[in-house]
Amino acid sequence: MSAPDQQTSNYEYVNARVRSRRASLFDDDDYRKLVRMGPGEIARFMEESEYETEMNRLGARHDGVDLIEYALNQNLAKHFEDLLRWSDGKLYDYVVRYLRKFDAWNVKTVLRGVYSGADATDVEDDLIRAGEFSEDLLTRLLGAESVDDVVAALEGTIFGEPLEAAVEDYESTGLLVPLENAVDRTFYETLIDDLPRNPDQPTELYVQFLRAEIDFRNVRNVLRLARTETEMDPAEYFIEGGRLFDAEELRQLVEDEAALVERIGSSTYGKDLDEALRVLDDADSLIDFEHALDAALLAYADTLSNRYPLSVCPVLSYVLAKEREINNIRAVARGREAGLSPEQIQEELVVR
Repeated sequence: MSAPDQQTSNYEYVNARVRSRRASLFDDDDYRKLVRMGPGEIARFMEESEYETEMNRLGARHDGVDLIEYALNQNLAKHFEDLLRWSDGKLYDYVVRYLRKFDAWNVKTVLRGVYSGADATDVEDDLIRAGEFSEDLLTRLLGAESVDDVVAALEGTIFGEPLEAAVEDYESTGLLVPLENAVDRTFYETLIDDLPRNPDQPTELYVQFLRAEIDFRNVRNVLRLARTETEMDPAEYFIEGGRLFDAEELRQLVEDEAALVERIGSSTYGKDLDEALRVLDDADSLIDFEHALDAALLAYADTLSNRYPLSVCPVLSYVLAKEREINNIRAVARGREAGLSPEQIQEELVVR
């Protein structure tokens, strides 16, 4: 994807389009209906919604949960392609950088498929074609039969060398964590490592949002490490660029979860993460906390969007909200197919 020639960012135009798109997202009432539907009913509900075009286009070839999955992925890619088509100047650069998160998602999805021995068709169903990877590269990744094959396919991309360096840790531990962390670190650190040192306000807001997402990712990672008996060095899984921790502080806090929670609660994100920390205190597992973290990040993005409406923040907030909707609908469809109760499925959703 190459940037448009225009140097002036068209924030007002793009944010107006984004407000219109965001108004069509499913709300909590829609989810309350969906969790009580079977896959066929969910498909019919989607046919009468913003997903009508994709459902009708794919309906002759797929049905049930497969139809829903393909429609979700195509719809997501369409909306994010529209964001790039609308955006000019720096705004285009900000958006295209951020959408590389779906390249990272696809790499991790392929790695998990190789690790578990999943069928390539099942792995392909989980790919999100919204980043920079070409169809040819995605095809080569889907044909990978080993981690080494994945690394070889990614040679020349931002993920190639970091993954190659992480292979030794993967082989010694037998865990995907070193590989997945290499992908995440590469994505986030590449996002901010060559932005201006003395940014203008739009760039500063972009950096502020990215630093918050990095901080939230580090919080997620450190709590995972705190609750697992592992000899992994927390500093090796630290993502540079946030404001909340440095690598040495992370190493110390991972051994004392109470001190870690207190540190988070007293930080600049204390109010934003208040509900997530309450959930963490009440929950037996990290899943609910991680869902609360996702909701908190979206709330933080919304706060920045309301404070600075003529900036990149409303666009990034929309990307998170659309991603949340796709993940929620997918969770409902898969949960109903698996026979989960509405209450069980509701617990898997990120809502606020």
